[in-house]
Amino acid sequence: MKYFERTYRNKIGVNNLISFSVCEQQTDLFIQADMDLSTQARASVHIYRSHLKDYIKSNPSFLTSLRPLPNDPFALPIVRTMLEAAICARVGPMAAVAGAIAEYVGSDLSAFSKNLIIENGGDIYLKTTRELNIAIFAGESPLSYKIALKIKPNDKPMGICTSSGTVGHSLSLGIADAVCVKAWTASIADAAATAIGNRVKNKSDIKKALEAGKNIKGVLGILIIVGNQFGVIGDMELT
Repeated sequence: MKYFERTYRNKIGVNNLISFSVCEQQTDLFIQADMDLSTQARASVHIYRSHLKDYIKSNPSFLTSLRPLPNDPFALPIVRTMLEAAICARVGPMAAVAGAIAEYVGSDLSAFSKNLIIENGGDIYLKTTRELNIAIFAGESPLSYKIALKIKPNDKPMGICTSSGTVGHSLSLGIADAVCVKAWTASIADAAATAIGNRVKNKSDIKKALEAGKNIKGVLGILIIVGNQFGVIGDMELT
């Protein structure tokens, strides 16, 4: 797996939105909003990272398990969200961590901004009052940035998350250049993208991975890119 600098962020720009970054250890958020909310975002990131770190201290398997763990009704909300997403997608709870942090920070910031794009390592929490096109980065695939997902204005926030077996540092057991999942929550989209990506061992696996992925609760649509081939299913309007 190759690491690519996040130069794709240089291609992100929405007119009239303010862009800023918030980083704390492994969490690196690129945020666009109606105003500069970096102070609020920084505080929010710190809170949710603390919740996760405290839970991991007493439940170390939460960090290392590659399989779903039982629900914990006594855990804090972000932990329960990750556990539930992992159960839906049949992966370990940390498969949902980037999406969950983007989702919870986004929920906090939504009180201040009608438009929000929160990107966390290819995983996006999105709330928009305007139509957007999101180009899909797929590493060295000839289709990288050639396919975009059209997003229409919606009162509900959603998650657009991408997993890859060839790009970045996140664990994937497959070889897809990009598995992009749209769901109503970023935590589900993140966990599902990992689960679907794990199924793609070669190009011939695209169809069966799409079919399996559409049955994950909460998934709206899926795009898989492997080399010069791609497949799509569900509510994914491409341009």
